[in-house]
Amino acid sequence: METLSDGELIALIIRSGIPGTTALDLAFSLMDQFGGLQRLTRRNVREISRVRGMGPAKSAGLLAAFEIGRRAASTNEGDRCTINSPADVGRFYGPRLRHLNHEIFIVLLLDSANHLLRDVTVSTGILNSSLVHPREVFHPAILEPAAGVILVHNHPSGNPEPSGEDLRITRQLADAGKILGIPVHDHVIIAGREATSFAERGLL
Repeated sequence: METLSDGELIALIIRSGIPGTTALDLAFSLMDQFGGLQRLTRRNVREISRVRGMGPAKSAGLLAAFEIGRRAASTNEGDRCTINSPADVGRFYGPRLRHLNHEIFIVLLLDSANHLLRDVTVSTGILNSSLVHPREVFHPAILEPAAGVILVHNHPSGNPEPSGEDLRITRQLADAGKILGIPVHDHVIIAGREATSFAERGLL
């Protein structure tokens, strides 16, 4: 499979074309219309379905394959995922977040050895302090129970610089963590292939 082109792999997923257009023709047409494979992975079912020959079922199947690829890329090969650095966060969560066209805020729940217990999606959409409230972040951490947390969210714009709202949210959550005895070890922004660590910048 590794020898196949992007278009050939997409053709295998969509399986069939339409009269006068093969599945391979349709695959290359999709990449042409959306500007390549990476841009295609960021489209939704409605957008892809508008392409002649791609109905909702084919579009959903194609997006499901893209999502499987992202999840496989972000899955740790070992039994337990250990997060010791911002690079680990980028390696595990970059494939899951870098292609999205909307913001997602995730809290990583860690034990005392920095093993990832689980992650929790706190907010989807425009990031603001009213949506990312301490109770939403620390409630699952208390239930787990977690020894510490790492905050992760993406910037679909590709700009890795923290916004004013990012800084306000981080300060609010770090203060709440100190009161609860569940420290915020870091806040990592994923922006395309780049990542910004609040801890490395001394912002925590």
